[in-house]
Amino acid sequence: MEVASLFFEDCEKLINNMARALEQQQGVDFKQVDASVHQLKGSSSSIGATKFKNICIDFRRSCEAQNREGCLRCLQQVTHEYSVLKNKLQTLFRLEQQILAAGGTIPVVE
Repeated sequence: MEVASLFFEDCEKLINNMARALEQQQGVDFKQVDASVHQLKGSSSSIGATKFKNICIDFRRSCEAQNREGCLRCLQQVTHEYSVLKNKLQTLFRLEQQILAAGGTIPVVE
C-alpha cells in the first residue's frame, strides 16, 4: 500500500510538471519532459502497471523526436491511465480493509 501511495504522489507531480513544460508553444524542454517520463516508466514497472509503462515508452519516443503533438497525446493517455489505475487500486485497498474489518486475512504474495 505504501509503494502505491508513493507511486501516486510521484505520478501527480510528474504529470503536472510535464503538462506545464508542454504548455509552452515554443522552447519545450524535451529533455526535462523525457526525464519525467523515464521516472514514470520505472515507477509504473515497479508496481506492475504494464499498460502505463507502455504508454511511457511511446511518450519517450515522442520526446526523442521532439514531437510536441505526440507528447501532448501521450500526456493525455498517461493522465487517463493514471486515473484508471488509481481508481482500481483504491477499490482494491477498500476491499482489503473490509476483509480485515470482517476478521478475514489477506494472503501475502512473495
